Amino acid sequence: MKITILGSGAALLDPDRGHTSIAVQIREKTYLLDMGTGATRKMIESAIHPLSVEAIFLTHLHFDHTADLPVFVIGSWMADRQGAIPIYGPPGTSESVAHLFEDGAFDTDIKARAKYPQRQGNLEVLRPDVHTIKPGVIFVDDRLKVTAMPVDHIPPETCECYGLKLESEGKTLVFSSDTTALPEMVDFAKDADVLIHEATFHEAAIEFRSKNGIGTFSHTSPRELGRIARDAGVKFLVPTHIGHWDSTNPIVRNLASKHMPVEVMGPDQLDKVVENIREAYGGPVQIAKDLLTIHV
Repeated sequence: MKITILGSGAALLDPDRGHTSIAVQIREKTYLLDMGTGATRKMIESAIHPLSVEAIFLTHLHFDHTADLPVFVIGSWMADRQGAIPIYGPPGTSESVAHLFEDGAFDTDIKARAKYPQRQGNLEVLRPDVHTIKPGVIFVDDRLKVTAMPVDHIPPETCECYGLKLESEGKTLVFSSDTTALPEMVDFAKDADVLIHEATFHEAAIEFRSKNGIGTFSHTSPRELGRIARDAGVKFLVPTHIGHWDSTNPIVRNLASKHMPVEVMGPDQLDKVVENIREAYGGPVQIAKDLLTIHV
């Protein structure tokens, strides 16, 4: 199992961190977890062929986890992919996808390109095969089993959100998606070879947001993540969905200023977050960055 972080950032626009997406390669096939902005470009930069993608799994429908989906689908159509792309996502995914392609947001583009004969033979690519996620096993093929667990990020009546467990050839990867710290994650990630778990805000930002009434209920703090990783006994921890607290870009710092004072932003915070995690967890930690590759 080869894991590539295509995007490691939270929702703000950040030139150093793309939005959430993870590519998992098992032999000649690729499986995508979320499709945040820039995922397709990063996939190609990582020498992952888009036509190797076997399935896409969307954990929830926030734009920073889905915005690159039309880029990938239309790009795959233009690359002569054959067959509809399987997409697994929460309730509402079918409706979201239905608004994108033919008779949707990119209908004009599709009509223009489809006038050429070479674009007419694989129009089924523009009609993804959408499957609605429920708790439990959601996907099995000859390489991979995927299990979904509900997580707590936004009210489920707005959108259900899921963490994912991928099991292949005796190895386990767990991806939390965006969530508050959940005791259920300990069992879900028990003895995982890799846990990729959000740690959106560092402790200083959490304190600032709490004092200013912004709220922190929908994300996991570094200290909470350390306790989850310790109790689950995970072998390798990758904090991700980084909330831009390491940025030196003046525009990003300005955009993030309502979430944290700019004086608690900067690359030095990377070490502080690891220190907070290590208060409980003594195993290997690597804070996610774009194009980080992990072999399991």
